[in-house]
Amino acid sequence: MLDISAMMMGNVDTIHPTLIHDDHHAILVDSGYPGQIPLFTQALESHGIRIQDLTHVILSHQDIDHIGSLPAMLQLTDNRIEVLASEGEKPFIEGDQMILKITPEALAAAEAMLPANVPEEWKQAFLSTLKNPPQSPVNRVIHDGDVLPMCGGIEIIATPGHTPGHISLYHIPSKTLIAADALRVVDGRLCGPDPEQTLNMTQAMDSIAKLAGYNAESVICYHGGLYRDNVPQALQNLVRS
Repeated sequence: MLDISAMMMGNVDTIHPTLIHDDHHAILVDSGYPGQIPLFTQALESHGIRIQDLTHVILSHQDIDHIGSLPAMLQLTDNRIEVLASEGEKPFIEGDQMILKITPEALAAAEAMLPANVPEEWKQAFLSTLKNPPQSPVNRVIHDGDVLPMCGGIEIIATPGHTPGHISLYHIPSKTLIAADALRVVDGRLCGPDPEQTLNMTQAMDSIAKLAGYNAESVICYHGGLYRDNVPQALQNLVRS
């Protein structure tokens, strides 16, 4: 689990992409906000991996904080990274369709939330990024139940709700769920996705019930980090509630 922290809207925002690697592969799950290459360089190198060593990037879904630094990573590696995502998210990642959460109402709300002391140049750059989100080719479409034969085996789990094609991953050898935005850790508790950022909460709760079927020992949440306290029971409690 990587810790990537930066100032966002006047507050420190920490996200948790995941690095899975062995002697032949270096796989990054999600790629942060735009402009975070220096932070990724530092975080990866602390584990002995350079951005140029990455063989694959798996995108859990289309949101800007997950695809943001990928175009710059592809430039640094001469497009040698294979990008994987679900079929439902592919057109949004590739820019054929606008990211679902970037609506005129969302843009107006984002502009209204900016602190009054933000320089006009920064404000316009921020809004431009929202209106013109980063794009990347998707080299391989992955499906629910696929097991990638890398790093001991990585199972793809369709977990729609937060977005229609959202996926989570299960790293089989370590019994680790990489939940992306299907789950959060809030004040030490395992929680469902943020309702304000989730397009279909009914689907999202069904996805949590699906994750509860895995005998996971750890969960990595993109927002909130690591959770290890009797994961199956915590997931069952979420389903019941």
